[in-house]
Amino acid sequence: MIQKNAKKVMDAAQAVGRVALTSTQEIAQLNQQASQELSTRLQAKVADLMKTQDPKAAFEFVHAQVLQDAAKEVTQYQAKLCQALASSNQELVKIAESMIKESQQDLIHFVNEATQNAPAGSEPYHSIFKGSFSSALQNFELIRAAMADSFGSFEKSVQNMSNIAGTQKDANPKARSKK
Repeated sequence: MIQKNAKKVMDAAQAVGRVALTSTQEIAQLNQQASQELSTRLQAKVADLMKTQDPKAAFEFVHAQVLQDAAKEVTQYQAKLCQALASSNQELVKIAESMIKESQQDLIHFVNEATQNAPAGSEPYHSIFKGSFSSALQNFELIRAAMADSFGSFEKSVQNMSNIAGTQKDANPKARSKK
């Protein structure tokens, strides 16, 4: 029984580790891609800027083209990052729900086994034991509910970030003119 539980804990830890690693790799890839794109665009913009002789035209170019493009790229990066975080969050919810459910089932099995093998005359102890067991099951439900609230709050935060990014994108005059 102890080995079985230790294996479950190890499996869950490995699953959480895989999710964290995948999420980290995805975010690192997003960062690398964003920096490569930024570098390429920046080189092109600097080359265009060097062709401009008039300082006022250069300022207008930077304001109109470079800053709007940068804002658009930040918004796109933020949307991709939010998607990666939301995906990882959903996987972690599944792992946590599974662990809670398995622990609950293990506790039910333990109590049933303990009460079935109890000696005659120990009924008052059964009652106390089952009362404690009932409290433990209620605690499992409280933990599950708190975990669900926590993951739900995180999901809402990610959604709010996505909504803000979408609002900024819609506020971009260049983006509106393309619609």
